Amino acid sequence: MTQPETQIRSAWRHIAGPHHDGYIDDVLVRYAEPHRHYHTATHVMFVLRHVRDIAHAGGAAPSPAVIAAALYHDAIYEPAAHDNEGASAVLAVHDLGEIGWARDECEKVAGLIIATAGHVADDAVTVGRGEGGEGPQRSDTGDVAMLLDADLAVLGADPAMYQAYVNGVRAEYAHVSDEQWRIGRRDVLVRFLGRDRLYRTSHMHETFDRRARANIEAELATLRDG
Repeated sequence: MTQPETQIRSAWRHIAGPHHDGYIDDVLVRYAEPHRHYHTATHVMFVLRHVRDIAHAGGAAPSPAVIAAALYHDAIYEPAAHDNEGASAVLAVHDLGEIGWARDECEKVAGLIIATAGHVADDAVTVGRGEGGEGPQRSDTGDVAMLLDADLAVLGADPAMYQAYVNGVRAEYAHVSDEQWRIGRRDVLVRFLGRDRLYRTSHMHETFDRRARANIEAELATLRDG
């Protein structure tokens, strides 16, 4: 069993108990689909880690809802599709409802997942996706801020990991021409740099903002040169 799979199963059992592994088995199969190069179980593992770090920095544990949203937020992922988040939310509501979660908790998870479509997506070029906009740029300590910051943590990774992320996303967007990629990706990155804050939570802002901006600037330079 790989490290991402081990950590994902552990997180699932924490919120679902020991008797519902069939659901997470299905989710892990989805994250192993051959067209995925960045949006894999490894990405989910890191999102879970950052969710915990953000929560612990605030002196708390992450809520079951935000853990569930982290597990399911990219469960359905087709780069050319326009509603991956909505479809992932539907799957999460179905699975969590079947294991006995209350309807309001399921809907909270769905709302968190759908919120990931409302910020400039970590995996996106704007070509053919109809992005939902940049979203709020204020500091926030709620579950939405926690999940969005964890999803975008890769922007502040070390340069080698950041480049691996860019390469993985480019491979997922193989259906997009090089010129479309440059234009769309450049638009996303410029909008990121236009934010007052890349991250909504104090922990992520203080820890990763400077390095994320440096990574984005470096990538922009390659797109301009291209």
